[in-house]
Amino acid sequence: MPSQHGSKFYCQLLIDPHRYKLAEQLAEKRGKKVTAVLRDLVYEALETNYSKEEYRKAAWADAEVWNDSVRRRVNSRRSKDG
Repeated sequence: MPSQHGSKFYCQLLIDPHRYKLAEQLAEKRGKKVTAVLRDLVYEALETNYSKEEYRKAAWADAEVWNDSVRRRVNSRRSKDG
């Protein structure tokens, strides 16, 4: 069962060593960390396996959660500076 980390979910992923090396190579090509590339690949798979509308709604809702988190942090910093 994944644990929650802020508004995101943290889950472990076990990958066989030789395919992980491929993921490392892909990350290097993309100029990203391996975890970021794996996350992108998961999102790409979800987008492929769900309707455009369903995936768009989920992505929009996630963006709103992120924007709300940023707003709260900015407001918190403003109140500390005030």
